[in-house]
Amino acid sequence: MRVMSLLTFLFPVALKRDSSTARPDPEIDKADFRERTRHRDASLRMTVAASVLGIATLGFAIPSLAQVPYERIVNADSEPANWLTYGGNYYDQRFSGLKQLTPQNVAGLKLAWAYQPSRPAGNVETSPVVVDGIMYVTEPPSTVTALDAHTGAKLWTWSPILHNVVAIGLFQTNRGVAVMDDRVYVATIDAHLVALDAKTGAVIWNTVVADNKMGYAITGPPLAFNGKIMIGTGGSEAAVRGLLDCYDAKTGKRLWRIWTVPLQGEPGSETWGDALPGGGTTWNAGAYDPKLNLVYWGTGNPAPDWNGDARPGSNLYTCALLAIDPDTGKVKWYFQFSPHETHDWDASEPPILFDATIKGKPRKLLGFANRNAFYYVLDRETGEFITGVPYAKQTWAKGLDAKGQPIVLPNTEPSPEGTLVFPSITGAINWTSNSYSPLTKLFYVDAREMGSYYVKSAPKWEPGKFPLGGGGERALSGDDAYGAIRALDATTGKMKWEFRLHSPSWVGTLATAGGLVFSGTDEGNFFALDAETGKPLWDIYLGSSLRSNPVSYAVDGKQYVFVTAGTTYFVFGLP
Repeated sequence: MRVMSLLTFLFPVALKRDSSTARPDPEIDKADFRERTRHRDASLRMTVAASVLGIATLGFAIPSLAQVPYERIVNADSEPANWLTYGGNYYDQRFSGLKQLTPQNVAGLKLAWAYQPSRPAGNVETSPVVVDGIMYVTEPPSTVTALDAHTGAKLWTWSPILHNVVAIGLFQTNRGVAVMDDRVYVATIDAHLVALDAKTGAVIWNTVVADNKMGYAITGPPLAFNGKIMIGTGGSEAAVRGLLDCYDAKTGKRLWRIWTVPLQGEPGSETWGDALPGGGTTWNAGAYDPKLNLVYWGTGNPAPDWNGDARPGSNLYTCALLAIDPDTGKVKWYFQFSPHETHDWDASEPPILFDATIKGKPRKLLGFANRNAFYYVLDRETGEFITGVPYAKQTWAKGLDAKGQPIVLPNTEPSPEGTLVFPSITGAINWTSNSYSPLTKLFYVDAREMGSYYVKSAPKWEPGKFPLGGGGERALSGDDAYGAIRALDATTGKMKWEFRLHSPSWVGTLATAGGLVFSGTDEGNFFALDAETGKPLWDIYLGSSLRSNPVSYAVDGKQYVFVTAGTTYFVFGLP
């Protein structure tokens, strides 16, 4: 109250809400009013935060707000103090080049600061972007907040105005933003794509991606590159038709759209029989190769989920990885992991790009730990299958053939009485991101060891409503499920080590140049492992389940590590 009173005295204009602008004018277009209100509120919060920081000169300072041109993001690995994309770099490796934290000193980590949203709600799954001392985080369901990355002080915050949101089969959360030039880009739960001023949080443009009333919703981060913004959507459980969009970064104008499942009569529709194709949503993150100028994005399951009787065939292009020319929107190649999928095993996990030598030849590769429990290595130029092996328990396939297609075992389809299959409906991994270290050449995955009974029933649904029937999951009784952090040889998938967890987690992995791997548990522990051996080196109990992808950054030469637990954002560093 003292701070607010002092601010009111010193900055009465900044803090006073003009009642005449706080109400809609009946002559003003409602959409225009919403945008002006959003602009005003973000600017007001920025003014208040800046005023607090300006007064509290005993350690508070507003960080510099630098430009983030595309070329800078391309060379993100050259400035490890920043975390410039959702996955750290365009290759989505979630590898930090910082070396201050090591196996020798990581046990000394202490809490540096913590931040709690003013309106906590839902699952906090944000993975921040950090630029020159400013951290951009999201809060459920679609709020963006800029924080001082050194202290956690709030600089500005922006929230969309949401009404009667339809979110079928997904949590109303947000996993992160993208930055480019002087803007922050975020997608909202009601399927909008918004560009914000990075300095103030003011809305620059707001584009409707898809009709939320039909079941389209967005929880994933945009991908910003070379004047373009790409974004996908969720909504397969509402039987929507999957799409992937590309927008002009300056104007918000849509440049092209890919429909991930065809209409009847279009190429690929022959893989659906007489069914109306649905599903194949693109709800997670993509990766980008600037040299090849290709974007890689995974697609979700076909609809309905657990009953494929009405959709015989492979159901293109669901449960697949698409390699896309972002200039034209044309698919250069695709690889379908699970044809005719009936277990809700989306292939929406973020792919990881890396280079390695295969049989004496340098190759541009892509690693993919799939929800179906197989780890795949593909040539990212051509889509050629290199190898594929299970990285978690699976009982649905004998293996993969020479082209990487599954050799499906009999009696593994959902049934009216329930069919026991591993992995469970949440998969051997879910939405969380893996990491890759170019130093150890290892791929670090948070594996989920669970099985379930898959139940089949007759599907009935209406657009924008949860499907009635189709089936689902029945949990095992007395299931000894567990989780594990596993280090896989990136080119072969052979496991080098594992660190077992009491239960499956909802936390990604972070690898660092200091020789560490960070992750967390559903029980509330944040921990560090030796990247070479998996030896546990440090952990701290945070009081609630962890549910995010950790990142690392540096301010003033000091390395920090970020994670969330419950509704709190935690940052750790050495004293």
